[in-house]
Amino acid sequence: MDRIISTLISIVAAVGGSAGIFIGANKLFDLARNRFDVFGAVAGSLLGFLAGLLMWANRVVTFVEGPIVGAPEPTGFTAAIDFVLMVVANTIVPTAIAGIGGWLITRVAEGEQQKKLILSVGTLGLLGLVFGVFYEEALRAEFDIAALLLWTAIGLAVGAALWAQRGRKRPIAGYLALGGGSGWLLGSLVAPTLGTGNAGWTIVSATVGFAAIGAWIGLRDVADYEARDGISRKSRVYVFLAPALLFIFASLVLPAARTVWLSFLGLDETLDFADRAAGGVDKFVGMDNYKAVFDDPKNFNVENWADVFTSQLTYVSVGLIVLGVIAGVVLGRSRGLKFERSGSSLAPLTLGVFLLSFSIFAVLRGTVFNNLWWVVAVVSLATSLGLAIAVLADRAKMENVAKSLIFMPMAISFVGAGIIWRFVYAARDTSQDQTGVLNSVWVALGQLSNSGWPKTLAALILATIVIGLLYLGWRGYKGQAMGVAIGSAVAALPFLWVLVRLLTIGIGGFSIADDGTVIAETILVRETSPFNNLFLMIVLIWIQTGFTMVIFSAAIKAVPAELVEASKVDGATESQTFWRVTIPQIAPTIGVVITTLIVLVMKVFDIVKVMTNGNFDTQVLANAMFTTAFSNFNFGEGSALAVLIFLSVLPVMYINIRRMQKEAA
Repeated sequence: MDRIISTLISIVAAVGGSAGIFIGANKLFDLARNRFDVFGAVAGSLLGFLAGLLMWANRVVTFVEGPIVGAPEPTGFTAAIDFVLMVVANTIVPTAIAGIGGWLITRVAEGEQQKKLILSVGTLGLLGLVFGVFYEEALRAEFDIAALLLWTAIGLAVGAALWAQRGRKRPIAGYLALGGGSGWLLGSLVAPTLGTGNAGWTIVSATVGFAAIGAWIGLRDVADYEARDGISRKSRVYVFLAPALLFIFASLVLPAARTVWLSFLGLDETLDFADRAAGGVDKFVGMDNYKAVFDDPKNFNVENWADVFTSQLTYVSVGLIVLGVIAGVVLGRSRGLKFERSGSSLAPLTLGVFLLSFSIFAVLRGTVFNNLWWVVAVVSLATSLGLAIAVLADRAKMENVAKSLIFMPMAISFVGAGIIWRFVYAARDTSQDQTGVLNSVWVALGQLSNSGWPKTLAALILATIVIGLLYLGWRGYKGQAMGVAIGSAVAALPFLWVLVRLLTIGIGGFSIADDGTVIAETILVRETSPFNNLFLMIVLIWIQTGFTMVIFSAAIKAVPAELVEASKVDGATESQTFWRVTIPQIAPTIGVVITTLIVLVMKVFDIVKVMTNGNFDTQVLANAMFTTAFSNFNFGEGSALAVLIFLSVLPVMYINIRRMQKEAA
């Protein structure tokens, strides 16, 4: 009952507080039209209160340290009163300064621009002075002229760029003051080594930086009635957007900015262990954390790059690429084209490029290359399989049932899927029955390779399949259907390879002892590098194929039927219709699916965490970031890894946003 009451109280408080803030914000902006001085006082007080609260909560400044009343360790109602008094005491000074300053600035009459500038610089400068006086001693930065000049120059450049972006409608001095003041604060209070500065320089830095930002306010035109009326009307948009923007800022923008900042911090070896900051973020180290990421062979290892050219997988992939090119050229000549895009040419070509990437990533090792491997494998396979299933299931019987079954894994969490596939890949001692599906099949194939008539029967079945495919290819060649001929030949290759292996060295898990006894052997899927990464990728492919299938199915059904019929009337085959009509029509959808999958795969974490925890050479960026930051307590390098993930998905997000903007236009 107590929990129900507390929940109801929380709901009432949240709804009532939100309603109060919403109503109060509307009433506040209503004052801008006719009571501009009251509006300035209230708005300034609120901004001063929030600034003081934010800086106090982050332990940047402390005007009063608690507890103020009661026992040293108050509890219950006394603790609540102490906390309220602490908030008031640590925010009342900036609230009063900003409130009085806002009232004075908004009372300036038109034509008194200089007076407004003096008041704005004075108000913000006084705020900076107060913050500088009460600045935490452990955060006082040393005087570093290089950092000060660099960051100030960067701020001035950003201010100039902002002025140009806003159409150059207002004097550039205000934008330079805003950018230069912000850069000054970063270069004097944030970028240099913290904890080694003195109070005098801290006061000067904060005062000058805040005064420069005040100059930006003072250089803006004095608001006339039209401007005040515009504030009152346009504010409604921000009142409605403010809660969402505040949530995004607090949960996304602010943590992202802090992560970027932490990526430039590192351990100060000169400090004693007791004096070190948690997470090894004692001093500014620049790009050292990023350098450490790429210097670590566990993250970036290209020592064996030459092995790519001696890999059997490379030879196979190059052969498939050559076969695909030949097929495309031959089919194109028969139809008057330079290169025929069809399943017969694109299938071996795509498979060859796909296997070539596997050959490269199997040699280039480390966390970075593992992430790239995930991108190539998961995105290409999930997209291809989803598209193939969508095409094959389109207008087929039991289409909805088949699609429902394929889409079902999407309902499983990544953690749940990882646990399921751990059981699939499980390997037990060979003296016991295998419970993992994969090893059960693997051991059974080993037994088949050393059996009598079952092996012969399996070989006959495989030989029949190979002969049938080759016969189909020969009939296609004779009938000038080169697509069927080449496709059948390519499809026969894997069956032929399995047949040869079965008849020679055998397939499956087994070994022969000295006395001729057949010993069953399991395959350690998760532990065997480097292709254990592929078996982890299968889990995500299994989940995402249903997603891509549903999206592509909807896109294919939206292709105008008259275009398809027109292509058939013109004599196009099913393959030509698919590649030259359907694919171009759904190309934007394919682009959206690919970019969405790239973003998802670049930050994959759960599957690797559950199945291997990054062991056995399966580490990825997100898991490495988590382990480095929260297991090894190296927040600097962990933040650098997080920034690398962010930078890797940023171009993809930009492409998606630009595409949506173009479509909307």
